[in-house]
Amino acid sequence: MEHKRQRVQFGWVSLKARKRGPDVWVLRYRENLSNGVTTRRSAIIGSVQEFPNESQARKAALSWLFSMNAETSSGTPVSFGAVIRRYLAEEIPERISTASRYRCWLKNHVEPKWRDHPVEQIKPLLVEDWLKRLDLAPKSKSHLKNLMHNPMSLVRVKDSSKRQREPKALSVGEFRKLLEHVPEPFRTMCIVAMCLGLRVSEILGLRWRDIDWEGLRLAVRQAYVYGNQGEVKTQASHRWMPLDNSLAEKLRQHKARVAPLVKSEDWVFANPETGKPYWPGRIQENWLVPAAQKAGLGRIGWHTFRHSHSTLLHALGVDLKVQQELLRHADIRTTMNIYTQAVPTALREANSKVVRLVLPAQVA
Repeated sequence: MEHKRQRVQFGWVSLKARKRGPDVWVLRYRENLSNGVTTRRSAIIGSVQEFPNESQARKAALSWLFSMNAETSSGTPVSFGAVIRRYLAEEIPERISTASRYRCWLKNHVEPKWRDHPVEQIKPLLVEDWLKRLDLAPKSKSHLKNLMHNPMSLVRVKDSSKRQREPKALSVGEFRKLLEHVPEPFRTMCIVAMCLGLRVSEILGLRWRDIDWEGLRLAVRQAYVYGNQGEVKTQASHRWMPLDNSLAEKLRQHKARVAPLVKSEDWVFANPETGKPYWPGRIQENWLVPAAQKAGLGRIGWHTFRHSHSTLLHALGVDLKVQQELLRHADIRTTMNIYTQAVPTALREANSKVVRLVLPAQVA
């Protein structure tokens, strides 16, 4: 593999265990710097899902090294496409949902425009002008700018910290209208989302073992994102939630309807065709969006329920510290204030107020 002008030399591939997501193959290699010094580096080649055995991982590593050598040889300008490939190999976040979103931004927006440009020719003013012309929200433009890293540190995106529009919150009446057009088991998923304010990845990540029927509580232990089990968003998200009797009964009905002989390790909301959790995007587009249109509510998404839950807590005058505990925000500033630690009794009472609004006798 050695070439006279080659800067990157092959090392070895090994398997690295990760706390989040599948194990990954890591390439450890040597790189010759321009000053004659040789340094050791490492890069993540891919997961065991992409490359099931070491032979496949080594082939991928060789391909990556050859591309690096071709683009970093002496006198050859480094393209931004090379920077992107290196970022994907070494620096992309481990969290599945974040990594998938970043890959989407890069593939659909950054690569088509900048992959063939030499890095030194990409100036802040050029990037600013490109971002202005994109038909995207300011926050999305800010994400794109951040993904491009240096030398884009001087790029400014106007209003990137502001929401383009306020997130929609459903009233109790609007939510009941919506349920009229949503079939099971998605109807029960919507009820869980509205009553507990869980993220859709957390709802899909629920297993039957996570429900304590006697103690009337529900554990949020894992998330399910893009076909993979992973960690919940933050450490604060990982905890027991109070389970009101009315909501517990809805879950018992769901269990009797779809999984009477269920095992504790089985998913609560499993697609009967695959045995794995549903894909939230498909449910949203096939059922939630059409149901909202029929109910005259406009377009909604899964996060609408979490925002609605938060709005109901606020409308009921629930202590903001209790709101933070129920919504499992890591930072109290997310819930807008600082209060003393909420006690479990306060959490249960506050949650029950929301559930009793959402699930009156005729719904429960």
